[in-house]
Amino acid sequence: MPAETQQQLETDRGVYWLSPITRRILAINLLALGILVAGALYQDEYKQKLIDAEFSALRIQAEMFAVALSEGAVTRTSAGQYQVTKTSNQMVRRLVQTTGTRARLFRHDGVLIADSRRLIGPGGMVQIEELPPLGSANGMMSVVLHTIDRLAEHMFGSKLLPLYTESAVQHAKDYPEVLAALEGGYIEAVRAARKYGMVLSVAVPVQRYKQVLGALMLSKGSCDIDNSVFEVRIDILKIFGVALAVTVLLSLYLAGTIARPVRRLAAAADRVRRDHSRHHRIPDFAGRSDEIGGLAEALNDMTEALWTRMDAIESFAADVAHEIKNPLTSLRSAVETAARLKDPEQQRKLMAIIEEDVVRLDRLISDISDASRLDAELSRAESGLVDIGSMLETLIDTDQTTAKVGPQIRLERTAAGDMPFVVTGIEGRLAQVLRNLIANARSFSPDGGDICITTTREPGAIRIEIDDDGPGIPLGKEDAIFERFYSERPESEKFGTHSGLGLSITRQIVEAHKGSITASNRTSPGGRVIGARFTVRLPQAV
Repeated sequence: MPAETQQQLETDRGVYWLSPITRRILAINLLALGILVAGALYQDEYKQKLIDAEFSALRIQAEMFAVALSEGAVTRTSAGQYQVTKTSNQMVRRLVQTTGTRARLFRHDGVLIADSRRLIGPGGMVQIEELPPLGSANGMMSVVLHTIDRLAEHMFGSKLLPLYTESAVQHAKDYPEVLAALEGGYIEAVRAARKYGMVLSVAVPVQRYKQVLGALMLSKGSCDIDNSVFEVRIDILKIFGVALAVTVLLSLYLAGTIARPVRRLAAAADRVRRDHSRHHRIPDFAGRSDEIGGLAEALNDMTEALWTRMDAIESFAADVAHEIKNPLTSLRSAVETAARLKDPEQQRKLMAIIEEDVVRLDRLISDISDASRLDAELSRAESGLVDIGSMLETLIDTDQTTAKVGPQIRLERTAAGDMPFVVTGIEGRLAQVLRNLIANARSFSPDGGDICITTTREPGAIRIEIDDDGPGIPLGKEDAIFERFYSERPESEKFGTHSGLGLSITRQIVEAHKGSITASNRTSPGGRVIGARFTVRLPQAV
């Protein structure tokens, strides 16, 4: 591997991680993955299902406990009414001892008479406070997930829960669910805990023979729910970690397959632009069947086309300099000689030579200017539908009208079929092609000769043949006559009348229209050359 190529590859590896396209691919893929994971971590619907299940369990427990209290902690007064006895406090604690819930019993007048978290002993009343177990979800991960919940609630407009508060002397009016139970109804309540989590509570009436004696309220923290959601989120984060690693690796691979070749192509294009020795070339990615391979192939083709165009420009410039130098040399010699001559007759002859050289130089410069503008004009001009038959009729009429002086040559046109011969192209330039070929045929045809123009159809193309009765084309020069400044003129023609660019311009226009032009000799049955034939093929309009 060349040292320059090795150095370039090392440079590519060095800047690969800083490539803007690499950063964009990573950012887009990670953003999409992050949004997906953030949505999965929210788990609001799953959490609501757990809350509904917890409420269902609490209600069943509350109804069972209320039946037990109505049977075992109720006494009948002398007036025949039922009331809850003082033994209800111990009974309430015993009922919820294994359930992990808190039970509070309110009398029918709203006074709290039993609480499973209060013990009455020799020292008085003691409040029981359950501590969270060791290793509970209260670390950094819990803080992060809690933050995600708050952000999601803010974004999605989730309803904020009322904060759970507990007064020193509790009463039924502090809890709407208890008031509803004392009236024989049932509602559920969810409140936010002071730190994390929620407090779920339900209340059911304690009644005996349709008489509501009080309300039993069961409440429970959301520790089990939070742990379940936390475990699901941890599993999601584990999957996210694996997906993140795969996404990063695939993104880097994708960026590498795009950024590195593009960077190599850009560097190679810059080297080609700076180098004039043509030692540098565009890297070959022919093995890639994607857009990068297509881009490399297109850049290669473009580079070759540019070099070809530059070669053509250099060759054209050299040819122009050579062709212009001839009349200028003649002019210089004539002017220097005229200054020394005293004979008026010889001076007039030299002035005639000078005038002819000036005309020749003017014609040459005009043709050179036309040839140099041709490429730019063909690339800018808009193509349209052109009827070759109508164009030929107009050109023949014009030629016959303007060619009354000189050799009398007859132009004939034949066409195969009655349908119009329509092609797509630039009308003015196609007319120039036909004018050049007719003028070329006229210049070689003898007096009284014929020029026959035939238009026929081929599969997908229109063929135009222009035949003359001239001396034909020199053997082996059938292609050379289309080269720039090639001149093979009749002996009777005045020198300098043609610049040698007409057929070259004609071929350039035809090829720009995706067509072709060829030249050949017409021969008699005995093999004798009886004239020249120029054949033009142009794509037929669809």
